[in-house]
Amino acid sequence: MRILFLGDIVGEPGRKTVRKLVPRLRAQLGVDVVIANGENMAGGAGITAKTAAEVFEAGVDVITGGDHMWDQKEIMAYLPADPRILRPLNYPPGAPGQGAFLLQKPSMAPLVVLNALGRVFLPPLDNPFHVVPAEVRRWRASTPLLFLDFHAEATSEKIALARLLDGQVSAVIGTHTHVQTADEQILPGGTAYLTDAGFTGAHASVLGREIEPVIKGFLTNLPQRFPVATAQPRLQGALIEVDQATGRARSIRRINEPMPEPNP
Repeated sequence: MRILFLGDIVGEPGRKTVRKLVPRLRAQLGVDVVIANGENMAGGAGITAKTAAEVFEAGVDVITGGDHMWDQKEIMAYLPADPRILRPLNYPPGAPGQGAFLLQKPSMAPLVVLNALGRVFLPPLDNPFHVVPAEVRRWRASTPLLFLDFHAEATSEKIALARLLDGQVSAVIGTHTHVQTADEQILPGGTAYLTDAGFTGAHASVLGREIEPVIKGFLTNLPQRFPVATAQPRLQGALIEVDQATGRARSIRRINEPMPEPNP
């Protein structure tokens, strides 16, 4: 099984990049499943029904979230209606939606996609080091194929959770910082790992936002609006190949694809 994971989709430039590149990458790389972090895809913050539909139509199978899940009010009602959109599973009971989804396709074994939020420099949710292993144990009774998007700030927290889960899940891929790391590896137990997948959107930017307002904010310490940038769009993420019988990862490589230049 080949899983293509996309780092955080940022705004309309990110969605356009997904529409343009995902169909090509699916065919070119023999991709079976596409998972994308979409917590920033609606105007740079949150998810709406419209933006989710746009990404699904482009070939994404499952959308994961993070700390900006709730930035668009309509998600509160929409999230429970579409189980393909995940919010971190360590939100307290009663939060709309779910943190895991069982993806089933005729051509492949069942795959469970999980989403969790770190706690270092982020909201103090339930401890992912308690919640995630319990959820993994529950799902492993059904399938050995489990994929975790761990949306977290601290590198140490991401690595530690991946080490804890090594051999129990097929992959742990980090999101949130929007900076793609160069530490892709297969851990000893067979779990593919990458600290951060990067982001899909405009890279002539500061993490997907226009450069000058961010600089001005640092210079003045005054509130600024940070519009979504548009220049040099690029798709970042990772391609993971997994043995369907055992759930062990065979390979992982970073993906860093520029949007093709328009024809003159």
